[in-house]
Amino acid sequence: MTSTFQTNLIDTTYNGWTNYETWNVALWINNDQGLYDLARAAGNYEDFVDALEACSFNDLSTGDGINYRDPKVNTVEINADVFDF
Repeated sequence: MTSTFQTNLIDTTYNGWTNYETWNVALWINNDQGLYDLARAAGNYEDFVDALEACSFNDLSTGDGINYRDPKVNTVEINADVFDF
């Protein structure tokens, strides 16, 4: 008889993203026309957040309360997916 064991019981990703914060930020940018337009104009995540702050577009949080400057947001992943025009 052969036994197999699952060695990784904990999936540390969130819907294919690094974590909830990264997924939530990407979700809002990709599904809100105003944020999407601003993102296209900015060209990268860092400039996008600076533009949000400069124009007082919102309180720098998604509609779910995740701050765009949250250190948990994987900016490399956001730039690769959201800003890859």
